[in-house]
Amino acid sequence: MASNFSGALQLTDLNDFIGPSQECIKPVEVKTPVPKKGLSKIKVSNDGSYMEVDTKSGKATKLQKAQITLNDCLACSGCVTSAETVLVAMQSQEELYKVLKENRELSPERRKIIVVSVSPQSRASIAAKHGEGVRRAGKALDMFFKTLGAHMVLDTSFAREIALLKTAEEFMERYRNKNTEKSLPMLTSSCPGWICYAEKTHGDLTIPFISRVKSPQQITGSLVKKLVSSHMNTTPDQVYHVTVMPCYDKKLEASRQDFYDDIYSTRDVDLVLTSGEVAEMIARETTSLEDLLIKVDLSNENIIGLDADNPIHHNGAGSGGYLDYVFKRSAQELFGRHVEEIVYKTARNNKDFRDVRLLDNDGKVLLHFAAAYGFRSIQNLVQKMKRGKSDYDFVEVMACPSGCLNGGGQVKSESGDREQQREILSLVEIAYNELPSSTPGENSAVNQTISDYDVETSKQLFHTRYHAVEKDESLSLNVKW
Repeated sequence: MASNFSGALQLTDLNDFIGPSQECIKPVEVKTPVPKKGLSKIKVSNDGSYMEVDTKSGKATKLQKAQITLNDCLACSGCVTSAETVLVAMQSQEELYKVLKENRELSPERRKIIVVSVSPQSRASIAAKHGEGVRRAGKALDMFFKTLGAHMVLDTSFAREIALLKTAEEFMERYRNKNTEKSLPMLTSSCPGWICYAEKTHGDLTIPFISRVKSPQQITGSLVKKLVSSHMNTTPDQVYHVTVMPCYDKKLEASRQDFYDDIYSTRDVDLVLTSGEVAEMIARETTSLEDLLIKVDLSNENIIGLDADNPIHHNGAGSGGYLDYVFKRSAQELFGRHVEEIVYKTARNNKDFRDVRLLDNDGKVLLHFAAAYGFRSIQNLVQKMKRGKSDYDFVEVMACPSGCLNGGGQVKSESGDREQQREILSLVEIAYNELPSSTPGENSAVNQTISDYDVETSKQLFHTRYHAVEKDESLSLNVKW
């Protein structure tokens, strides 16, 4: 399972996946259980577990083992979890089927509202797999999840537009304060593989520069829990929110304590499925998307503008278009320069690292932006920052080579053939770009949603913080003698 996550999470020295030679630094004190005085005694069974034995009847009861949760693991700099199966069990097809089954068996007034939000990259991946147009694939996904028991199927493009607008605002504020604050280069925050790597390996170097804007997945989660529960006159914990994403790293993002509501004891995103996992579910439930299209019923109430009936894409690369939008808007608002189309310069030996400059009439660099995709590019960026040789103002950072359209959770070639996988990626790119493009700021529903909240509420819904994770080498289980 680990191989499905981004390269940044698979590094041996990052220890996000524990192995016999790797370390777990969260100290867990194991005490021998204390027997009930005169009534029981403690013994150790052959498998190493503790047993409490009743001295009168001789009955032995196995004592519960100490548990380390995913939250514990994400809070330390060792592994994410002692076995990937823990995470997979929490965020899996089986878990969704279990939730849907339990929900059907409840009385109507006790049932949760099941909401599924689909990313545009996942929709394009499934469309490419089935040889369908991306709109038809989206409609088939809508019907598929409703047939399973979902009440609403939404689109994350709405939240991505909010993320783009907020990212541009944050960048321009940082740029204006660059001479008085440690604010540039601003690094995007929508890729959880990159964030996890930055927090655990280069915290003090990178954290001050990472954007505080939530990813589209988590903005969608905030809005779904808040607005759906309000509209349906219930509480956020009665809304069960599933997202369909192009990478496994999003499962980790949804599990962060930062995105947990302590008041209602609920997460903004309860479960994340990848494009590939959903493709497996479709294959299990039906023979083709055509079967689903026959009975399409797009009956969503357009509660928060996230309806999936009119999907769009934003200009730029398939990872959301952060560089494209922020560069064009900043050029216009900071320097009065209109940029119609961005012409990138690609690194000579690395197609996943490219940059663009805005020059004045004398050739002076006004803005310098870059896109760093894949761990190789991330390493180059970090090394430049370490040496103080980074002159970038803004960097769009993604853990996967070629970005989100090539995420580890996308539908893959069954044979594993690289050439075939490149062909699949090409089809996904065609499907993704099939949709009409939208310029952030032109969607009145998005603008209204942003204006509906005061500054404090807006921060809670659309922004977050990232945290450097300190490593205590003295607790390492991986001591080299």
